[in-house]
Amino acid sequence: MNVLLDVHTHTIASGHAFSTLQEMVQAAADKGLQILGITEHTGGIPGTCSDIYFRNLPVVPRQMYGVELLLGAEINIVDYDGRLDLEEKYFRFLDLRIAGLHSLCYRPGDIDQNTSAVLGAICNPHIDIISHPGDGTADLYFEPLVLAAKENGVLLEINNSSLNPYRHKEKAMGNNLEILRLCKRYGQPVILGSDAHISFSIADYHWLYPLLSATEFPEELILNDKPEAFKARLKRNREETVL
Repeated sequence: MNVLLDVHTHTIASGHAFSTLQEMVQAAADKGLQILGITEHTGGIPGTCSDIYFRNLPVVPRQMYGVELLLGAEINIVDYDGRLDLEEKYFRFLDLRIAGLHSLCYRPGDIDQNTSAVLGAICNPHIDIISHPGDGTADLYFEPLVLAAKENGVLLEINNSSLNPYRHKEKAMGNNLEILRLCKRYGQPVILGSDAHISFSIADYHWLYPLLSATEFPEELILNDKPEAFKARLKRNREETVL
């Protein structure tokens, strides 16, 4: 697979990452990417940018060093109904809208409550991607998530950072294998995410490749080498949702 995009990354604006926006885009250019997504954490994560950061995203050029830049947010799911911690009035400034569970912002319940939380985000017409659903932050039923993602045009991310041994995400490998098998069964595309917090990690999916091999996951269902197909999904989501 010729990787051409990575759409889940963070800069120093997220408070616990280590490269600037321009450093990230330059690294993406050096790696031959066509598209880089930068999706800063929203307010529930300590040290991240305030909401006004997202309001001011229009000032940033969307082409740098030959790379198309998509700017957005990784928004926290905060309750069992799938409510988010960024007000909808900011969504129109976001090229990408990712939602996910983070232990600092979400108190896990039972598996039904947790699954309801993620389903609520998937069914939110403004959301494009669910970040690291398999990382084990909360126990989830994955089959209904895959089916809902397929129905709602949402991508489930297979997250490289979650599999890094230093993260001690003991359930991540098994969960992501299950997600891949279900996506393969139902013909649901996935997006690989580096979750890079430093420029050197952009488009690094090396922890994921053994999982793709183990599941014999079809390359046609991976969008990281299909920038036009990825952008077409975003366009469709925007056309179907008027803010």
